[in-house]
Amino acid sequence: MERAHGTREALTRQSRLVAALCMIVDPVAYLLYLPTGALTWTDVVAIMLIVLVNAGLASSAKHAGLVAFAVAVVQVLLPVVLAPGSHHVCGTGGMMAAYRVGAWLPAWPGLAAIAALAAADVVDSKLPGGGWVPVLLNVLSTAVLPWIVGRHTTARGAYIAELERRAERQERAEQLAVQRALTEDRSSIARDLHDMISHHVSAIGVHAGAARLGLGSAGSPAARRSLTAVESASRSAMTDLRRLLDLLHGKEEHAHRQPGMGNLDELLSGVRAAGLPVTLTCKGGPLDLPGSVDIALYRVLQEALTNALRHGGGSLAEVEVEHRDEEVVLTVTNALRGRNNGARSGPRGLGLTGIRDRVALFGGEARCGPTEDGGHWRLRVSLPTRESE
Repeated sequence: MERAHGTREALTRQSRLVAALCMIVDPVAYLLYLPTGALTWTDVVAIMLIVLVNAGLASSAKHAGLVAFAVAVVQVLLPVVLAPGSHHVCGTGGMMAAYRVGAWLPAWPGLAAIAALAAADVVDSKLPGGGWVPVLLNVLSTAVLPWIVGRHTTARGAYIAELERRAERQERAEQLAVQRALTEDRSSIARDLHDMISHHVSAIGVHAGAARLGLGSAGSPAARRSLTAVESASRSAMTDLRRLLDLLHGKEEHAHRQPGMGNLDELLSGVRAAGLPVTLTCKGGPLDLPGSVDIALYRVLQEALTNALRHGGGSLAEVEVEHRDEEVVLTVTNALRGRNNGARSGPRGLGLTGIRDRVALFGGEARCGPTEDGGHWRLRVSLPTRESE
């Protein structure tokens, strides 16, 4: 819409400029070739008529036919009635009127207007008593040729506009094709996740529950706690998996269901139920984080506590969240199994790499490693609380 409005404004300015030039050129040409040699009142009237009809060139394109007829009338009226002996009046205005007729009018109205201009040129050219060859050349150069140029300009503009529309349609079609392909891929991934993972996770929860019930009162409390933690973890995993499947299926309205620091109590309760004591210390103001930062901080803490549960010695894990002016700092400290000087059992690196990558995405900083006494592991993460502009 803005582009079309700008084009109209440009065309209006150009029409006014053309009209102004014709209003200057044609009267000056008339004065240079005064038939009587001296300016009379009829010449003044003739100049006024020339200026008036040329001013019509600044009017709307839908009036191009009327302006052409007016120019034709003046081209005949002046030499015959007001200024006998004059000819080629409104020469510039007549050419521009013919061009506008070709550029803006449909075929039949345009032919009628150009016929009027051609007839006026014939009368104007025959007044000095010339032959038909000069008359024909004058008609072709001042009426027919500008009309053809106008028609060509319009056809060329329409062709370019059609090419632009085709390019836009092609671009939209390609974008839709890419979106369809992405949607199909995401749906395929979602089906694979559902088929390969969700059933197994559900089975884990079911078997853990059956095992817990099978223990009865004779089972050890530690075993019951572990099985309860497995059930709880499997339910949480299924909840997160459903959220992920919703997103992959294009249900973006479920994105707000991603857990954040508002679910901190639930996370800590699950970890405690799994057998890892956790303390939480909050410093600074209340946590008012951007949505993406809130989710990222929750996932980092979730991974850190999972690592502490797997690799720690089962003793206390300390969580500290400090909200500063432009960043939030998360520190997780937990004991290491057997005071093994920071060596962690089992595969290592994937969880920490995921934490570093997630933090780097927000321009934050993540540092981790054993403490000075070698018996604890500390993870410190800082995330900016102002989203980049």
